[in-house]
Amino acid sequence: MANELRYDGKVAIITGAGNGLGRSHALLLASRGARVVVNDLGGDAHGGGKGSKAADAVVAAIKEAGGEAIANYDSVEDGAKIVQCALDSFGRVDIVVNNAGILRDTTFHKMSEQDWELIYRVHVLGAFRVTHAAWPHMRDQGFGRVIMTASAAGIYGNFGQANYAMAKLGLVGMSNTLALEGKKRGVHVNAIAPIAGSRMTETVMPPELIAALRPEAVSPLVAWLCHEDCEETGGLFEVGGGFFSKLRWERSQGVTVRIGRDIRPEDLQRRWKEVTDFEGATHPAEITQALGPVIANVNAGPSKGGNQFIDVDLALGHEGAPIRSEYTQHDLALYALGVGATAADPLDPVELRYVYEMHQDGFVPLPTYGVIPGINAVLDEAKKGSLAPGLNFGLDRLLHGEQYTELRRPLPPAAKLTHRVKVKDIFDKGKHATVVFAISTTDESGEELVYNELTALIRGAGGWGGDRGPQGEQNVPPEREPDATVEEVISPNQALLYRLSGDWNPLHADPNFARAFGFDRPILHGLCTFGYAGRAILRELNDDPRKFKSIKVRFAESVFPGETLVTEMWVESPTRVIFRAKVKGRDKVVISHAAVELFAVIPEPKKAAPKPAASAAAPAQSAEPNSADVFAAITDYVAKNADAKKIGVIYQFKITDPASVWTIDLKSGSVGAGQTAAPECTLEITEADFMAMCTGKANAQDLYFGGKLKISGNVMASQKLTFLQKLDPAAVERAMKARLAGGGAAPAAAQAEAAAPSGPGAAEVFGALRRRLGDNPGLAAEVDALVAFVVRSPESQWTVSLRGEHLEVVEGGAVDATATFTLGEADLVALARGETTAQSLYQRGLLRVDGDVRIAHRLGFLNKLV
Repeated sequence: MANELRYDGKVAIITGAGNGLGRSHALLLASRGARVVVNDLGGDAHGGGKGSKAADAVVAAIKEAGGEAIANYDSVEDGAKIVQCALDSFGRVDIVVNNAGILRDTTFHKMSEQDWELIYRVHVLGAFRVTHAAWPHMRDQGFGRVIMTASAAGIYGNFGQANYAMAKLGLVGMSNTLALEGKKRGVHVNAIAPIAGSRMTETVMPPELIAALRPEAVSPLVAWLCHEDCEETGGLFEVGGGFFSKLRWERSQGVTVRIGRDIRPEDLQRRWKEVTDFEGATHPAEITQALGPVIANVNAGPSKGGNQFIDVDLALGHEGAPIRSEYTQHDLALYALGVGATAADPLDPVELRYVYEMHQDGFVPLPTYGVIPGINAVLDEAKKGSLAPGLNFGLDRLLHGEQYTELRRPLPPAAKLTHRVKVKDIFDKGKHATVVFAISTTDESGEELVYNELTALIRGAGGWGGDRGPQGEQNVPPEREPDATVEEVISPNQALLYRLSGDWNPLHADPNFARAFGFDRPILHGLCTFGYAGRAILRELNDDPRKFKSIKVRFAESVFPGETLVTEMWVESPTRVIFRAKVKGRDKVVISHAAVELFAVIPEPKKAAPKPAASAAAPAQSAEPNSADVFAAITDYVAKNADAKKIGVIYQFKITDPASVWTIDLKSGSVGAGQTAAPECTLEITEADFMAMCTGKANAQDLYFGGKLKISGNVMASQKLTFLQKLDPAAVERAMKARLAGGGAAPAAAQAEAAAPSGPGAAEVFGALRRRLGDNPGLAAEVDALVAFVVRSPESQWTVSLRGEHLEVVEGGAVDATATFTLGEADLVALARGETTAQSLYQRGLLRVDGDVRIAHRLGFLNKLV
């Protein structure tokens, strides 16, 4: 055959070649042109006896088939003689297959030292002496192939074969080391663990299985590993019965305890599941990779401390996966009712705006609702047991100690949100501890809408001698009478109403549960008291609630439904109020060290930055690939290779000189600029080193140990990024050309820009209406009214005159409008596109009609405008 693998000119030594596997190896290599030294002592399977018959028979078979071979009867313990025989007969040695072996099976408690010693001498010492004698010749000629014959008994263990298992796994260790030492000189070393019927397996396998496992099914692998075209080295392969497989070490993610931290057996007992969990396992292939977690631990610095309840090293700085939620006007109204809005007077026009979406002055979200979505995200994760790693306490120890909520701008009446929860601080308060969770909540545009800090008091979890946190008191009321005081009776069922906004803790609803914690009845949620106080301050200030910026409180005492809450306020400035809340009758301060801040001017949502105008004088772009081009190619690679998602890790690349951030999410299969998901493994590297690594000009390991590549988070996961060097160079070049053709914008960024939401707004709708009326003046007669539109999110007002021959569309309001329609801009656009109807919007509370309601049935002139 033209493509047959040949061994012409090569000399192979095969020990134990008189029978079984060795005989099969010798016959196959000789049939392909190798000159073979057939070594066999001629003894029995237990190491007794000696003879030449077996080796001579194999040599005769080779010669009869036209091959070259010579017999050798030396013991492998005389390895130098076997190698000298090859040199004397054929002038060189290229291949060594260490196959000779014996069995001395017996259980360990019956095993003699001779049983142990004989196995060691034949398998380990014999392989050493033969290979050691051949090694310098292979090194000098720049070529060599060595095979060690291991066994499943050595890999997995086998009853009654402690001596044999010791020897066979010892050969794997020798093979791994020789592979490293011989690689630069062209000497490759591998180990096989054959499954084959032979004299040595007759005692441990049933006859029918031995008959099915022919040695001839193992030899093709040995032949390939010995060929000059095979680059494999340092491998371990199981083979037999038509099965071929490479083995590798697998290691669990394990646990890491920071340097300087006391480690108790109880700590390992508690975390044993993590130690032994192979989900997300790693596969270290060399000793430097095996040391990766230890090196990372040393580089991380000394432990920050902790105990069985809180491991500061694990928990501090942890950011969970993004949590998504949404709310509507229904949720806002339910929350407002939950914190007492309209309880005293359902007709109160100020508070009715918080609960009635069609209020004549417009629906206004109660700003303290900003605490709810983020806190609910944390509670939902806690309910699923998904607290940050290192936080090992139950809800029985957790109390809500402090709360800070800041709105970046007024809450919209509905929103789809993403919450990112991070353990910001951990403080040792002596007997107790506090954990500060920072929660950043962004809207669909990615702009931060609300920022929360939840400070949890963990009872009995302090005392490790850590940072005690900020000292000194803030927001202390001045030594004078309050500027205003508000008293409100809390309804007896208020806790049951408030819990519908998401706080499922049974302490606030279940009498038996409350008694178990020392309360004679369920207590009110701290955040319900928080909402009562915030609402009282807004009412007393008599200012636009959309100016509400932030509120910070410390929870000092429990409140029971049915009690009277007294909120005292001290106005420090037009934009800042210090307050506290007490329970009347018990005269207990329940909220202390508290303050509310207001915006001087109501902030607006950030507008998207305008696209830069094209310039004929734009600077020329470098005709060299950059990181943006690589990530465009990675996007292409991940989309085309389903195996990439099997890695299941989220990577973040922080690139410097110039700076950029990229996320490779191999859970969802997405790649994009910026942080699009919470990273599990973060790599920091310069642009130049990143490009060198991706093009094979630099080794990631060398960069890491040279301090040029910083890896944080799941360090071992970085070893799965080998696909970076499998990228199609043509894909990188195509991305570069696309970037240059587009004036330098990164392809990934261009895709993101193309995917950015865009479409008509109110101005486009009314502009299209102006053109329609110009083309169809008869529409006025059908409506015969002056119609005003109040558009929300973003705010605008429009007047449409459809009286007689007077046709006009102008921006601005009208005091004498026949009918006024109030709706959101998105709903206006949907109406103008024909995607909904005025009736549908009205029934869903999305359209408010003031004045002549009949005009709402004549809005057909808006249909199919855009």
